[in-house]
Amino acid sequence: MESRELLLNAFDNVEEAVRGAVESIDPGLLTARIGPDANTIAWLVWHLTRVQDDHVAEVAGRPQCYGEGGWADRFALPFDAAATGYGFSADDVAATHVEDPHLLVGYHAEVHRRTAEFLQTVTAEDLDRVVDRRWDPPVTLGVRLVSVITDDLQHAGQAGYLRGVLERR
Repeated sequence: MESRELLLNAFDNVEEAVRGAVESIDPGLLTARIGPDANTIAWLVWHLTRVQDDHVAEVAGRPQCYGEGGWADRFALPFDAAATGYGFSADDVAATHVEDPHLLVGYHAEVHRRTAEFLQTVTAEDLDRVVDRRWDPPVTLGVRLVSVITDDLQHAGQAGYLRGVLERR
């Protein structure tokens, strides 16, 4: 099995987990909080998708679909279009007001499609390319992609867990 096939499979797992957490959900649950400072399903899915869009677009050398594809306008959130949710406060999470599950799933599907297109071009040798020298050791493409997958799966799992808790209330 090629390394790109493993990466594609992992990103497919992220997309499946996102759909499982959001599709056919009561829209009111997307912004419900289980505690005053807790993350919401909407924020978790928006954030994980923004990070994937941001990081993969950067290493692929192309614009993010959040801006280029008009998603920033459709979400109409009170943040700069470059925001990914990293470092957001509890108030920022609350301001991530999204009550349309189709918007979240649609944006993630577009990012997933672009990610898969990029991965089709990646060779095993490409995975050793340094993409970020701000860290010691410098971050390679392979490490960056695995980092995105890991973060995305954690947040998608949190969103799925929240959905289960909220639906059982």
